[in-house]
Amino acid sequence: MTTTGFVQTRWLTFTLHLVLAAMAVHQGLATVAPQKEPGRPLTGHYQVTGTNGSVCLLAHMGLQLNISFNSISSNQTVHVVNLEPNATEASGSCDSDSAMLRLSTDANPTNLTFFFVLNVTSNKYHLSEISLSAHWPDMKGPFFARNNSLDYLQGTLGFSYMCHEEQTLNVVQALSINTFQLQVQPFNVTQNKFGTAEHCQLDEDDMLIAIVVGAALAGLVLIVLVAYLIGRRRSHAGYQSI
Repeated sequence: MTTTGFVQTRWLTFTLHLVLAAMAVHQGLATVAPQKEPGRPLTGHYQVTGTNGSVCLLAHMGLQLNISFNSISSNQTVHVVNLEPNATEASGSCDSDSAMLRLSTDANPTNLTFFFVLNVTSNKYHLSEISLSAHWPDMKGPFFARNNSLDYLQGTLGFSYMCHEEQTLNVVQALSINTFQLQVQPFNVTQNKFGTAEHCQLDEDDMLIAIVVGAALAGLVLIVLVAYLIGRRRSHAGYQSI
């Protein structure tokens, strides 16, 4: 094998190992919930208006509920339901250090509540509580779940929290929520618009992989080009010596 061919082979091997390592890091740091029926939910656009009449909370997100409950047709079942934005009404309230978003549907009575708190010392906010009450046709009785010790969707005051990737918010054993294309800002909303987005770890991992793969491919193209030019120069020099 020529020196040029050896260099190309080593570079291809290195590039492959680099890409595989980046993908392994991505899988190790982030667990993306598997796709479940009935498929990806539509993205809803929700807002809460404060007592002064201005928008104090903004949320864009697709929501998928995973509920385990005692059913009429069987002893227990896991129900996967997409929250339909067109059939969902948003309400809530905002204070200086807390904000609440309630999403309600009438067809299959459902109330999903998100409660955010702000640490005024650090100017950091997070989703601290989720509760769900539902009474669907196949339920033996009303379903209720609540967890007020959560630490999801962490952001900085004046900034929005964004996560394009699907992520799972585990509430209790019988309830988890998959979010899609999520962007939320529960405090300091100005002009009814999101502040600069702070991306979740899942999005940052994807951007890192794209950068690594792009850099590896650019390097590969450069190596091939240099090898081609060296080979062409040697060939040209050989013709002159003859």
